[in-house]
Amino acid sequence: MQIGTVIGNVWASRKNDALAGCKLMIVEPYHYPNHAKPSPIVAADPLGAGVGEVVLVVSGSTARVSVGIGEQPIDHVIVGIVDKVDLNEAAMGHDWTRMSHEELGRDG
Repeated sequence: MQIGTVIGNVWASRKNDALAGCKLMIVEPYHYPNHAKPSPIVAADPLGAGVGEVVLVVSGSTARVSVGIGEQPIDHVIVGIVDKVDLNEAAMGHDWTRMSHEELGRDG
């Protein structure tokens, strides 16, 4: 499972029939200190997350199972919209405990 911010939408007028009706979003995973910066990913969005929201994303077979479609060609699925993140500042090297709702992509 990853945490990241929705940074955009993907519009595809032609796609695999199994993806019909599937909303696709671009998610930028968080960059944790002392780790390589991850690339943005495309995730199916059954929850209706919006651009700027912080989300939880699962990948692989877990992603397909999470939306009940084991045969669809999906690698990532948004499974949660995050309200708050609490981490140990000393352990992570960044104070996430003081992040505002705006920084988390939520209004409150």
